[in-house]
Amino acid sequence: MRQVEFKMEREGLVEIGQILPITESKLPNSYYYTLGRSYAMSANFKITERINSSEGKVVDIKKTEKGFYVVVEFDE
Repeated sequence: MRQVEFKMEREGLVEIGQILPITESKLPNSYYYTLGRSYAMSANFKITERINSSEGKVVDIKKTEKGFYVVVEFDE
């Protein structure tokens, strides 16, 4: 299992236990992922660190001083 954090700007967009799709986007030297219908966005990943799954399960939602973070688990 692989866990990835996604930055979410507003509270209440997702719930723990939800299965959500991800969309991969390419930058010149890396990739990033969007969770669901633009609920949250990942950090940039190197080509060798790409996520191979098309969907993941929300396992945690963290509230910090910098905003909300969604932890998503992938079968990898």
